[in-house]
Amino acid sequence: MTAAQGLLLRPITMGLLLQNLFLLLLLLLGSCLHPAAAFPKGCYPSEEEGLKTFRCSNAQLTEVPRDIPNDTNKLYLDFNQIPFLPRDAFRDLPLLLELDLSHNAIARIETGAFQGLAEHLHSLDLSSNRLVSVSKDAFSNLKAKVNLSNNPWLCDCRLQELIRAVELAADSSGGIVCDSSTQEEHVGKAFLQVIADTDFCNVYKKTTDIAMLVTMFGWFAMVISYLVYYVRQNQEDARRHLEYLKSLPSKQRRSEESSTISTVV
Repeated sequence: MTAAQGLLLRPITMGLLLQNLFLLLLLLLGSCLHPAAAFPKGCYPSEEEGLKTFRCSNAQLTEVPRDIPNDTNKLYLDFNQIPFLPRDAFRDLPLLLELDLSHNAIARIETGAFQGLAEHLHSLDLSSNRLVSVSKDAFSNLKAKVNLSNNPWLCDCRLQELIRAVELAADSSGGIVCDSSTQEEHVGKAFLQVIADTDFCNVYKKTTDIAMLVTMFGWFAMVISYLVYYVRQNQEDARRHLEYLKSLPSKQRRSEESSTISTVV
């Protein structure tokens, strides 16, 4: 290569180098402006049947992830170790249609946990968890079909109110079984079969009414007993005072008797 050719190639080489540096700078700038989403380990977005899906199945989660894309339509959190659902757990997911929380360790659901999902959510799976008793207020205004099967339910008035407040998913009602009950003979039976013959809330109301009557009777008896004691005590005091007056000289006794009569009157 001649010296002249070297001089001609040098500007070209510098130009290519500057171009590569410029492209690298653009890539770095783009990565800063549009950082990659930091999803929890084991979670990933996808698209199923035209719906934006976020899967965290069997990801060893112990709480509901916070970095879920807010345009998610289907959310799978099944087969994890989530123990409870706090208030506003899904408030940033206004477009959520399906929520799968099955096969977790959920034992408590705070009121307002599903707040913000009432308008769109149509499927909620809470099967195979550790739910024993849940207030109906936790599902307030929720229109989704709910699967509550395979949980260790306590069959009582609270569960009866919950079942009446939600729409159960098809073919899931038979899986709501009494693991324990206010009446021992119901243990092991399907709850809907039990409430066909037993109204837990009426039984509870009758029990409460009886307890109130017993309490009122107890207070009434205490008041009567006190009044009787008070009257007898006063009678005894008056008798002792009269005996004392009789033992005094007649003039002083008459004065004391007059004072006693005035006091009594």
